Amino acid sequence: MAAPQDAPTTPNAESATGSNAKKRLSREVVLQAALELVDDEGLAALTMRRLGQVLGRDPMGLYRYAENRAALLDGVTELVLAELKIFPEDSDWQAQLRRIAHDLRLLALRHPNVVPLLVTRPLSTPLGLRPLGTVRPLEQILGLLIDAGFAPADALHVYRAYYAFLYGHILNELQEFIVDPEENEVLLRLGLHRLPARDFPHLRALAPVLVDYDGEAELDQGLSILLSGLAAQLNAPDRGRPSGRLEVNGG
Repeated sequence: MAAPQDAPTTPNAESATGSNAKKRLSREVVLQAALELVDDEGLAALTMRRLGQVLGRDPMGLYRYAENRAALLDGVTELVLAELKIFPEDSDWQAQLRRIAHDLRLLALRHPNVVPLLVTRPLSTPLGLRPLGTVRPLEQILGLLIDAGFAPADALHVYRAYYAFLYGHILNELQEFIVDPEENEVLLRLGLHRLPARDFPHLRALAPVLVDYDGEAELDQGLSILLSGLAAQLNAPDRGRPSGRLEVNGG
């Protein structure tokens, strides 16, 4: 949620201004301040003017570190993805993909306001023109899968299926299920009492499960399904079929 118009006068804003005003500006300092601003106030709050207030600097001076707001968004995306560590030398591709998935989930929970950028920002820029930090995970995971024995085109299909599942899970977990967390009755907490019982019997019956949602366990179960299917494809006797037709759903 965006901060009120008088946000610069709040204690947090004053503290941020005071602490950052003494720092020598660099691209890293500017992007870190932008990330903290997004974390605190949301994507809509990220403007050169607001960032200048947070840093205690003239907004015009920030353009030497980011030429426009789009560059700021790219930089924030790159900064967050830099927190995601991939170890290409690890030959256990299933363990690697499982660990990366859990790390990305935790990263998303630390920076929920940045998740829309992670999901949609790459779509606004051709692949070769994106910041290198946003492309590097793709290159590293492709290398991991190719070294594991997947054909290059198949590795790309695996990557797409993997991230489609992973981002879908993250977006699902970040949804606000709870209407009233103080309400004891789960149907009321989730607002499911508003759904006609005759038309939505399954959702209403699943209310206790929905309210006790365990994101980590759900992610791990989904990964087990996905990875076991991929392993079966990799070890299938018909690996001689034309590359690029990997059936990631096991069908």
